Amino acid sequence: MSRWLTVWRAAHLVGVPRGVLQQRVRDGELPLSDGMVSTDALLRLYPQAQIEDGGLLERVVQIKDEAFGRRVRERILPSQEVLAQRLFRQSQELADLRRHLQCYHALVLELRDAMRAQFDAAPQDEGLRRLVAQASSGLARALATEPVDRLDVMDDMLKVMCAQVTVRPSGHQFSVEGHDTLLQAGLRAGLKLNYGCGNGTCGMCKVRVIDGEVARVQHTDYPLSEAEKAQGYTLMCAHTAASSELTLETLEAGGPQDIATQQIVTTVRQVRELAADTRLLHLQTPRTHRLRFLAGQSVTLGLSGGDSGSDDTHLTLPVASCPCDDRNLLFLIAREAGDAFSRQVFDGGLQPGASVDLWGPVGEFVLDSDERPLVFAACDLGFAPVKSLIEHALARDEAPSLSLFWLATRPDGHFMVNQCRAWSSALDGFEHHLAYHSDIAAGARQLAQAMRADLFDIACDFYLAGPEAFVHVLHDELRAAGVAAGQIRTEVL
Repeated sequence: MSRWLTVWRAAHLVGVPRGVLQQRVRDGELPLSDGMVSTDALLRLYPQAQIEDGGLLERVVQIKDEAFGRRVRERILPSQEVLAQRLFRQSQELADLRRHLQCYHALVLELRDAMRAQFDAAPQDEGLRRLVAQASSGLARALATEPVDRLDVMDDMLKVMCAQVTVRPSGHQFSVEGHDTLLQAGLRAGLKLNYGCGNGTCGMCKVRVIDGEVARVQHTDYPLSEAEKAQGYTLMCAHTAASSELTLETLEAGGPQDIATQQIVTTVRQVRELAADTRLLHLQTPRTHRLRFLAGQSVTLGLSGGDSGSDDTHLTLPVASCPCDDRNLLFLIAREAGDAFSRQVFDGGLQPGASVDLWGPVGEFVLDSDERPLVFAACDLGFAPVKSLIEHALARDEAPSLSLFWLATRPDGHFMVNQCRAWSSALDGFEHHLAYHSDIAAGARQLAQAMRADLFDIACDFYLAGPEAFVHVLHDELRAAGVAAGQIRTEVL
């Protein structure tokens, strides 16, 4: 018997990105009814459906070393208390289903016996005879043993291992795995949730539980009023899903205008050489003051400890990491002889443990929609905001495909080529193209030609980041090719 699943859960069951299923829905290959897909239709598209390689079960079962396996299980599986609560609630659902089935069975038997009694009293009634025969044969078919739908079994197991959360009114969905809190899981899935400290103090991540149950997993200092508790409010940063399905009500950021400017004193964790003239700066925020930002946005870093812009040791840079990790912020620094901040980085003035002031975020270079294929184009350190956008798009898991075109104008311009290769190797829907040209404008035109040759389709969203000459030339090339202005986002660095 067919069951109805959300697109999110269906994608998990057959082991494909959610964006792939959504594209097949748009293409008419997978019927959608009230936002749900049937297991029958899913199996027709994926007849060999199995839990994907590296799925939740395999990641536990295939562990050979007992000690290492225990550590992995602690990360992948929810706590024993949460697991017990999910199993208990699933058992309740099964018990309710069994009770209903027994009631329906008794009702059908009662109706059949009543029809038989009437037929015995009036054996000449042909219509009544057919009803009795239909009731008997239908009951026999219902009681006959049928093969178990493997997707049903997988779905039941997935509900215990991995809870599904739906956010209202946006309709966004995300999964909660392991020991993650609701906030951690939501951010990892690319949602623009409202939050502040992340440790149960400020109350900014307060949400209302509409359906399902939550379990507290960490201490909170923020006091919810009795009225809030009665209405089902809770803190996302301190709770996880106790039921396999959970519906929350909260507002999400619609764009950069909804992200407040913050001032944070961060700590240098690492300065790592990526190439001769490029460094990776890793800053960490305090646990009680994380940076809330959108992928693609920038911040101002300063070494003076004073107001932003008060001296020449300040530098505005795009964040080169995903908002899902709001404590660990990565930045790409180029060697610039005339820049005081750059000199500090390259001359060893910034050592682990040093303090760096941060102001931000700022910028409009953010993902707008990922229903269409996404094409990213970067020149040199324009890779920083593009990297953040790509990681965010991968977390959202909605875009049908992602493509990266990266132009280098310096000898060490492709300083993170291994990251690009890793994305291409691990993801079926990702491809990258590397180009080199000493002239920025000529290189931009070369990149436009590569786009046309490799995958050019005007039904894509394009994100361009780099020097002004690169962005303007590539933008004009795309417009000349017929791409609508609303499908192009640019960031001049």
